[in-house]
Amino acid sequence: SGGVISGIGKGIFASSLGVLLKTLGLRVTAIKIDPYMNIDAGTMSPIEHGEVFVLNDGGEVDLDLGNYERFLDVTLTKDNNITTGKIYQQVIQKERKGEYLGKTVQVVPHITDAIQEWIERVAMISVDHSGEKPDVCIIELGGTVGDIESAPFIEAMRQFQFRVGHENFALAHVSLVPIIGPVGEQKTKPTQTTIRELRALGLSPDLPLEPEVRGKISMFCHVGKEQVISVRDVLSTYHVPLLLKEQGVLSFFRKRLDLDKIHISTEQLIKGECILKEWTKLTEDHDRLNKSVTIVLVGKYTNLQDSYLSVIKALDHSVLKCERKLILKWVEASELEHKCEKINPEKHREAWNILSSANGILVPGGFGNRGTEGKIAAAKWAREKRIPYLGICLGLQIAVIEFARNVCGFSDANSEEFEPYATHKVVINMPEVSLTHLGGTMRLGMRSTIFQDGTEEWSTTRKLYEASNFMAVGTQYIDERHRHRYEVNPEYRSALEVKGMHFVGRDETGQRMEIMELRGHPFFVGTQYHPEYLSRPLKPSPPFLGFVMASAGLSLDSMFQN
Repeated sequence: SGGVISGIGKGIFASSLGVLLKTLGLRVTAIKIDPYMNIDAGTMSPIEHGEVFVLNDGGEVDLDLGNYERFLDVTLTKDNNITTGKIYQQVIQKERKGEYLGKTVQVVPHITDAIQEWIERVAMISVDHSGEKPDVCIIELGGTVGDIESAPFIEAMRQFQFRVGHENFALAHVSLVPIIGPVGEQKTKPTQTTIRELRALGLSPDLPLEPEVRGKISMFCHVGKEQVISVRDVLSTYHVPLLLKEQGVLSFFRKRLDLDKIHISTEQLIKGECILKEWTKLTEDHDRLNKSVTIVLVGKYTNLQDSYLSVIKALDHSVLKCERKLILKWVEASELEHKCEKINPEKHREAWNILSSANGILVPGGFGNRGTEGKIAAAKWAREKRIPYLGICLGLQIAVIEFARNVCGFSDANSEEFEPYATHKVVINMPEVSLTHLGGTMRLGMRSTIFQDGTEEWSTTRKLYEASNFMAVGTQYIDERHRHRYEVNPEYRSALEVKGMHFVGRDETGQRMEIMELRGHPFFVGTQYHPEYLSRPLKPSPPFLGFVMASAGLSLDSMFQN
């Protein structure tokens, strides 16, 4: 749980604790509770809530589930994200079916029971390839203690601690100790207040996380000094698991939950030891990076960088593999457009200066017309100046529109999303997708992409997937996660390919374009899917890795030979 302010780092703590538990050889799963009324995150604005993370089963979920998957290297389901909307929907559907046998349906016990039953069910679902049930489930309660919308979940957790027993339930509370005034005095009163409120609701934290003022917090919050943990700012989030380990968090939970009683196979113990070694090496490598690579991200939600969190993490994973330090620069796409030159010439000039400094240009996914022409201008710059380019989802469609206009001669080429009456609609709405019901109606989740015959010798993307072991030996398909409503118009495929833009990967029907590659360019790749969702710290996404390598001036051929 969290107190004082939201966004304090519960997700990173939960993920880091999961990593530590895995170092013991335990199987770990995670659940995120979001108290909002939405059924899922799919229709929420990225500027308000950050990115929408997509799972294998097509679930559109909170970005914290992305943190869980990356840190724990697990595969979660949409049921691992609980929302108030999902719980109420389930209870109301039961009531409509008459399953409550005429009883008055209330928040307590019906809503709180539904929450507990959901947690118990999902906590037992395997999240790795073993098919085994997890040993530990980490639950993160979104928002802050005291929020009205969180009340049913707090009450459910109060009941849950007795339902499963004290020895199977522990609570870590993440709070803020602000530093006030020029003398830099740390104030503990906000933490005392939030823990007092938590206790009044029937929950006592076993582990309050706080910076540096252990004695005072211990005394006023009724916990031992060893239970107060300082989580200071670190160079990267990858340092947090080791920071927690240094302060005895793993030892505390090992004793508090009697984790040694769980039978762990020799194979799992060895895996746990490997995780600790690999994570330690990861942080050491991160601290030793000297050479840098500059990536410019051209987007429309740049005011909140969490809108592109998975993209940023995928870049992080790739620069670590390439032994480079990431310099990520942001360009608001609309500021590259001609109309911005008239309205705000200084911003327009600054945006173009940033773009021209790029070692690589990335255009991520997005929806809506705003900034479209700016993204098209960025793709044109990358193509003509031979700067490595990676387009994701909309970024692929943008590259196709630019190429169709300026190389194929279709001057009014556009997407049906932006100009429904364009003569040359090179991007169209998928026929099976609803345009009126927006929630959960896109092409979502894990889908197969098949590399086309004849691409074995020259396709950079195909070679990247083969070299990274993302593609099974003897096959020519990959599985990646999707989230889109529009696609490249197959009627224009031949016209584009004749001019040099090749669609090296397509879906099972051969009609849906999945991977675009510009032959003869150092690296100009677009993917209809979102490769960032499957990127891991120790196993970077192939398109991102190739993009970063090309941007850093590293030879892709050497990787393929290795």
